[in-house]
Parts: sequence; structure tokens; C-alpha cells
Amino acid sequence: MEITTIGVNLATNVFQVHGVDQRGKAMLRKQLRREQTVEFFAKLPPCLIGMEACGSAHHWARVLQAQGHTVRVIASQFVKPYVKSNKNDAADAEAICEAVARPNMRFVPVKSVEQQPVLVVHRARQGFVKARTAQANQIRGLLAELGLIIPRGLWHNIHPRVPALLERAADTLPLAFRHLIERLLGQLKELDRQVAELEAQIQAWHRSSELSRRLEKIPGIGPLTASALVASIADARSFNNGRQL
Repeated sequence: MEITTIGVNLATNVFQVHGVDQRGKAMLRKQLRREQTVEFFAKLPPCLIGMEACGSAHHWARVLQAQGHTVRVIASQFVKPYVKSNKNDAADAEAICEAVARPNMRFVPVKSVEQQPVLVVHRARQGFVKARTAQANQIRGLLAELGLIIPRGLWHNIHPRVPALLERAADTLPLAFRHLIERLLGQLKELDRQVAELEAQIQAWHRSSELSRRLEKIPGIGPLTASALVASIADARSFNNGRQL
């Protein structure tokens, strides 16, 4: 009998594949190098392919969909209950193969090429925001060790107050310490510049997206939230139910 369902355990260089026929009998257990994957699946008849959600899952889902296969991406927490033995690539591929065939399984909608770059910008911006907050807290903590207290808050406190505070305490602070704080302030300003530039990119995408502009009309939703929702969801009908959305 022909293979009807395949589970693919994605990795950096070597993929593990597990395929079964219509009755669930194992017909395929194989390792594929990344460069072999496209050619291998091109030779198979259209089938249902499952893969665990990870960094490259959406890319491979689009590639295999273009070959006529039906591809479903599954969140890792929904695959774990189907692992029957010690965790390894072969066991994971078999678990994915079984999970993707479950009638009530919840799937992650496959992101398009247009959606993913927007989400990447959002994640990069969030990384800079977290780094900026950590840098501000470090400056505040170092100053506190020498008895210089700065209230919480980024622009309203650190940027305007720290230079003036250093100037007033110039006679009592070591020169090396002042230079260090000035360096950290410069780094904080650079992080803020990076955040502003990425927010400008998100704003530009938001203005170009009709769906994102429509979402912004909802009270409490701005360009950042609207663009993130559109890039993450796109079509709410792709979710199994409202609770999953």
C-alpha cells in the first residue's frame, strides 16, 4: 500500500522521516540530509505531512505544499503525548506522524512569506526593548552602589537626570566610574535608536496593510498590536475554534 501520512522531525542538517499507510502500518523510516529533502518528497504521491513547530517549520511547510502535499504544523506540547519511548529523532518522527492523523488535533497555521518577516521584526524589536530595559537597570544599580539614586523610568529619569547627577558629583566620583556610566548611557541611546528604527518599519508595514489598518480602529489596539495580530493570524478560519485563536 502507498504511504498516506508522514511525520518529519526537522533539525539543522538531518531530518528523520516516519511514514505509514492508510491502515497505520509503518512503511518508511529514513534519515534525510537537508539537501535531499526536496527531491525525496517530490517523488512521493501527495500525502499528509506533519511537522513540529520550530524555526524552519513554516519554510518547509511552504516548500512541501508547493509539491502538492498537505502539510500540518503541530505545537510541540501536542506531540509529546504520542512519544512512546525514550526521546530521539526516530521516536519524535513517529509521534508526529501519529499526532497529525488525529481528527481533533490542533494545528499551527502555516505562515506566508509576507507574514514571517513582519514577525521577525517584532521579535527583533522585543529583543532590543529587553536589552534596553536591562541596560537602564544596570545603570541605575551601579549608581545606587555609590549612593546616587535614580527613580524608575527610562526617558523621564535616566537620560535627563544621570548626566546632571554625574556633573554634581564630579568631585567625589572616580573618573573611571564616570566614564563607564557615560559609555553605558551611550549604549542605552543606541538601543533606543534601534527600537525606534524597527518601530518605524512596523509602522510602514501597518500603513500598507488594509487588515492591519482595520484592526487599529478597535479601541485599545495600535499599529504594533494590529500588525502583530495580522502577521500571526491572517485568517482566523484557519484555527480549529475561537478558544484556540
